[in-house]
Amino acid sequence: MEAQIKYYENKLAFEWDSSDLFTALNNGENVIVIDPRKAFGFEEEHIPTAINIPHREMTVESTKHLDKDTLYVTYCDGIGCNASTKGALNMAKLGFKVKELIGGIEWWKLDGYTTEGTKGIQTGLKVECAC
Repeated sequence: MEAQIKYYENKLAFEWDSSDLFTALNNGENVIVIDPRKAFGFEEEHIPTAINIPHREMTVESTKHLDKDTLYVTYCDGIGCNASTKGALNMAKLGFKVKELIGGIEWWKLDGYTTEGTKGIQTGLKVECAC
């Protein structure tokens, strides 16, 4: 039983679902969303407020402008893509606090949240920070 509890505690410590992210963004929590896919994927469609740092380009130099006291949440296309895992691993190795968004942008959209980009925008619930 103890091993099971530890497993689920660890899982929740390192993963968020769309609702967790949406709530944190709307509450003005110190969270930055990172899209670690290549630039063309980000430009086509991304989560509002997200920044694009492709996981293959994450280095001390490319992340030097980021605050290590901030929580970073990585995401990718969905469960068939592991760019979010690679990005989260890279960010952790660089000393950042990081979580991975379960289901990526596909589950974000399934939960009815807005996306932005040249591919077309999904209209849904918007992140509206009052800060």
